[in-house]
Parts: sequence; C-alpha cells; structure tokens
Amino acid sequence: MRRSRDVLPTIFSFLLYVVSCPLSARAQRNAASAAAFEAMLPVLHHPRCINCHSAGDFPRQGDDSHPHAMNVRRGPEGRGVTSQKCSTCHQDHNLLAGPHLPPGAPDWQMPPRNTPMIWAGLSDTELCDLLKDPKQNGHRNVEQIVEHMTTPKLVLWGWNPGEGRTAIPMSQAGFAAKVKEWAAGGAACPTASTASASATR
Repeated sequence: MRRSRDVLPTIFSFLLYVVSCPLSARAQRNAASAAAFEAMLPVLHHPRCINCHSAGDFPRQGDDSHPHAMNVRRGPEGRGVTSQKCSTCHQDHNLLAGPHLPPGAPDWQMPPRNTPMIWAGLSDTELCDLLKDPKQNGHRNVEQIVEHMTTPKLVLWGWNPGEGRTAIPMSQAGFAAKVKEWAAGGAACPTASTASASATR
C-alpha cells in the first residue's frame, strides 16, 4: 500500500508532463508566429503600403500620405473612375525622367470597393485578423495572402519606388521570409499585451 502511495506522485508528474508538453510547444509556435507578424509591421505601415490601404475612398501619396492630387477616387474595381483611371498616369514601370513623376508597376490599382482592405488606424491584432479574414482580404486563404504579399510586381514596387520616394527599409527577401514564417507557424496574431510591449521598445 505504501509503495502504491509512493508511485502515485511519479505517475501524476509523468501525466502532467505528457499533457503540458504539446501545449507548451503550441504556445511557443504561436509566439514565434506572432513575433514574425510583428516584424512585418514596419513594412505594412510604411507609406508605400499604407497609401493604398488608408481610410477613405481614395488613395494617398508621398511619404506624408497626403490625399492623392486631382481628387482621384477608388472606383468599384479599385482602378479609378471615369477618365481618372489609375492607368491614365501610372504605367507598368517607373518613369525615369526625374523625381516625383507618376510611379508605375503592372496592374496599378487599389483594393476594390467591396473589399477595400483598409488597415490604417487598426491595432496590430486587428490588422492581423483582417489579413486572415476572407470577407475582408479579397476572399484569400493564408497561403494566398502569403503569395499576395511576396510576388505581385505591384507589391514588389515598394522596394523600388522611383526617384523622390523612400523605399521600404526592410529588404524584400527579409520581409518575404517573415511572412512565410508567420504563416508556417499558424498565422498567429499578437495579443494586445504583446503588441503594446513591442510598441514601447
């Protein structure tokens, strides 16, 4: 009887270890994924990205993100309206004659009106949730979001924006690696507490 009492704590400790290990591994995986998302934020909040993901029904321009000149509007497909189509001024490449000329990349546009993907003003957690929500992200799953943020030439333009514009500070390869790390870890979102801690660093 005494031997049984002596063995019970050992059995209990072993069972606790078995149960806690998967939870601990999952927690570490989520933490690493959320940290990768936080590393993506300087790019997502950079003017080269935020100017087309800002509040309102119009694009912004410049490093100060002022409203686009000439009262340009989003339009139903994100390509402008009437004669003010994006393609009227924005070609499939940057114009090389000097600074502050219209930049260009293939398929220049904003997100469409039905899924505008506005993330200006969102918390880090809300932005993460938006990117994973098919109702808000253009009906994409996480794998498609990874592709959307790493391969289109319009997105890659942010690292080569032309004369007179500040390029995204993180390398494109570094950003792509963080996006893939975030997704591979389960696309975890930072909690309000971790996001606040990151903001104060």
